[in-house]
Amino acid sequence: MSANRSRIITITTILLVVAGLAGGLTAVIHATRGAGSGSSDARPGQDAPSVNLAQEVADYTGRFAPDGGYRRPGRADRTAVAQGVGLLVDGHRAQAERLLSERDFTVRTVLDRVSGHRYAEVADRTDEAVTPRGWGRVYVDLDHAPRFSIQIPHPVFDESTEQLGVRVLRDSPGGVLVIAGAHRKAGVGNSADVAHRRDTVFYAICAELVRRGMPGLQLHGFAASTAPGYDAVASTGAGSAARSDARRLADALGTHGFHVCRAWARKCPVEGSTNMEGRAADTADVPFLHVELAPEVRLKSSAAERAATAMSEITHRWASAPAPTRPAPTG
Repeated sequence: MSANRSRIITITTILLVVAGLAGGLTAVIHATRGAGSGSSDARPGQDAPSVNLAQEVADYTGRFAPDGGYRRPGRADRTAVAQGVGLLVDGHRAQAERLLSERDFTVRTVLDRVSGHRYAEVADRTDEAVTPRGWGRVYVDLDHAPRFSIQIPHPVFDESTEQLGVRVLRDSPGGVLVIAGAHRKAGVGNSADVAHRRDTVFYAICAELVRRGMPGLQLHGFAASTAPGYDAVASTGAGSAARSDARRLADALGTHGFHVCRAWARKCPVEGSTNMEGRAADTADVPFLHVELAPEVRLKSSAAERAATAMSEITHRWASAPAPTRPAPTG
């Protein structure tokens, strides 16, 4: 009896040890899988914070003012930030984050609860500082291959153009929204007027996207007295690569009840022929649309929605076009 009892106790002990080891191994496997959920193998942004993108942008631009200050970036800064955005657009997020971090930019994924789309937000860490540099912000669609840019060079100064940009981004797959980081009158002279200078982060980013063959839609606003009788002025800037798109856009705006001055057909005010992003696109023979909108179109919600719908007809076409050839990585 004593020997049998000893054997039973020994067997029971062995079984308990084996069970314990199996449980521990299972726990380790689960822990390992859990730790891997944030790795590059997981779906990026699956735990992204839910935001209202329009409110995020409003909070960002809400502090812009003529006396808000602006620091001119050096060539190395402009190049690095633009290359970082380019890497992000090409799907090389880890490399993009490293390069952008070196210039005090962050990358995070946000989920826009209105559209249900995920975006990579590229933001300047100094935005929260007492004296921000004013170098801008970018939102890249993560749910669709990037195909075009929406450019907002004069947020706040051209009132509500930044919100129109959000509307178009939400409406169209594959958008990259580029927002200037300061009021047009900030800084010394016209140093923060990114539509008319090449030495800005905004220009560098837009030029990097042009290098990838991505067409651009740049939004502006004009005073009611600038173009009496018109709700919008549509042009192709310094080039003509987007002439057919411009005609479609003017027709779409007309269908939605807007009176459009077509700069390729007649002399219009604020045609954008001196726009630097447009000149970069023209040099590369990439489509560029320069759109000026009257105050009532930008500030009246129903009108803004109709204008965004019209512009989205063009960006949808761009999104469905064959992907442009990606440039070779720069050294």
